[in-house]
Amino acid sequence: MAVCARLCGVGPARGCRRRGAAREQRRGGGADSEPDTDTDPEETGGGGGASVEDDELTERIECAGPAPHPAEVGPNGRAPLSILELPPELLVQIFGSLPGTDLPSLARVCTTFRRILRTDTIWRRRCREVLHRYRHILGLWQPDIGPYGGLLNVVVDGLFIIGWMYLPPHDPHVDDPMRFKPLFRIHLMERKSATVECMYGHKGPHNGHIQIVKKDEFSTKCNQTDHHRMSGGRQEEFRTWLREEWGRTLEDIFHEHMQELILMKFIYTSQYDNCLTYRRIYLPPSSPDDLIKPGLFKGTYGSHGLEIVMLSFHGRKAKGTKITGDPNIPAGQQTVEIDLAHPLQLPDIENLRDFSELSRIVLEVQEQVRREEQEEQQRGEDEDRSQQAASSPAAQPQGGEGAEGEETAAGAERAAQDKAPASQPFVLPMGVISRNEDYPRTCRICFYGTGLIAGHGFTSPERTPGVFVLFDDDRFGFIWLELKSFSLYSRIKVSFQNAEAPSREAFDEMLKNIQSLAT
Repeated sequence: MAVCARLCGVGPARGCRRRGAAREQRRGGGADSEPDTDTDPEETGGGGGASVEDDELTERIECAGPAPHPAEVGPNGRAPLSILELPPELLVQIFGSLPGTDLPSLARVCTTFRRILRTDTIWRRRCREVLHRYRHILGLWQPDIGPYGGLLNVVVDGLFIIGWMYLPPHDPHVDDPMRFKPLFRIHLMERKSATVECMYGHKGPHNGHIQIVKKDEFSTKCNQTDHHRMSGGRQEEFRTWLREEWGRTLEDIFHEHMQELILMKFIYTSQYDNCLTYRRIYLPPSSPDDLIKPGLFKGTYGSHGLEIVMLSFHGRKAKGTKITGDPNIPAGQQTVEIDLAHPLQLPDIENLRDFSELSRIVLEVQEQVRREEQEEQQRGEDEDRSQQAASSPAAQPQGGEGAEGEETAAGAERAAQDKAPASQPFVLPMGVISRNEDYPRTCRICFYGTGLIAGHGFTSPERTPGVFVLFDDDRFGFIWLELKSFSLYSRIKVSFQNAEAPSREAFDEMLKNIQSLAT
């Protein structure tokens, strides 16, 4: 108790309190508090012959200090003689300012201290102070794992900072919730330093290291990679990884090409052994004019399984950027682009089953878009020549035209939604392949769009025409005309913290950076 009072620097020390209590007792008063079984060295050396006046003089010397704050004055109008008499909210402030390693000992002093130390405010403050140097790694990150990428969410959990890797559900169950597993954690041990542990593998936490390269980049390193190994060797590790990643065995996958892709991913990703570099990503900012709320979605990508895509809106365009990828289209690339200024009027349900009819409609819009882009390019060249001939710069009109273009696109989108019925029947044309046959049979609206396709190793990439199909607020689809394939996307319903972009410019810069790294 004496140690606590002196550490806090508030109120008299224990010896002072006890002498005050003895004086009160001699005056007929008594103090109501829990017993303190500690022995004060100041009281064990005798002193029984000291007078009352000597005690009062000693008290005035040892307990001298500034006048008590009004909040510290007790109901009887006097300043408290014990720290136990202070208001609980003041004790919370005092305990919150003490070294974190002293708090467990402080909790053993008495039941009052133990009850106050359960206050969340103290521990939230402790997390901020102890883990201060790691505050910049909270939020969403994309690991640099070649073309595969990933989604890491770093959060504060009690006295820990934990890095959770989020994984899509097993193919093709796109509507199932995300899976997640811990990759590392940071916590306070006996000393005043944060300890980093690697959580990768199946043998429990072990020694790791985190290096903060800069504000938007950090790296992890496992110092005991032998903890990742299994007694059965690489074959057991592969079987375990396959069950976790795909929810099945290799014998259950009959498609030979799919088996090759799975084996390739295991060999590539397992070599990192949780020694990774992460780059920050932001959730896309939203606007009232957006078609639906932007965010993260899981989508089907044929033999590659389920992948994570970020949907964002950019004026007359909507973009789907891969957060996880594959050897054909790596993470960071723009997988789909939707032209919100060109809605599609689908044929009736019977004609929609005819792939050639849908293809005819899409190719007509593609030709219209090509002509409009040529006209816009010609206008831009004419304006450049006019600006060169003019005596004053015309930067401001250019900005106005860009804003007007976005407003026109938003107006076209709203007009299309006004004309279209609230919902219309939808069915995939004959011959279009879908990993998930459980797609919605009604949709709200469709737009012309393009999808990125490429050979293995991102060779010969090209944008090909397709159809963006909006089903509801949480699901959309994309028909890849050239591949005769359909991807279904479902929203990731996780409330990620510390993931908002500080500005629209910061988000656009982030998209540009991850795409350049992928290229």
